[in-house]
Amino acid sequence: MSIKDALKISSFPVLFASLCCLSPVILVALGLSSVSFATSLADTLYGDYKWAFRALGLAALAVAVLYYLRRQKGICTIDDAVRRRNELINIVAISVVAGALGYLFFLYVVVHYLGVFLRIWV
Repeated sequence: MSIKDALKISSFPVLFASLCCLSPVILVALGLSSVSFATSLADTLYGDYKWAFRALGLAALAVAVLYYLRRQKGICTIDDAVRRRNELINIVAISVVAGALGYLFFLYVVVHYLGVFLRIWV
């Protein structure tokens, strides 16, 4: 599994998991809401619903890994999975690590500094 494949698998799940803080940034950037509304929305979404967004991201990662295994690697049956057990474990481990690191970087660096730039949070 290459780094390009790991980034392909984990990019949309990271985006889904980060929607709790990314959605207020998008709303302000598009001019659809005020900064004060976006701040209160970010507080509500991140404070009360961050685990729901993280669960959504984890479910999206599981679907992405299953899709990759079926389409790219040809692992469709349990017999294929048993025979290629080590490869399967490596792909899942790399995907989970890439997803976790991508989530941490995207949410706590990219989205944070976009929010600071837009003055949503200081």
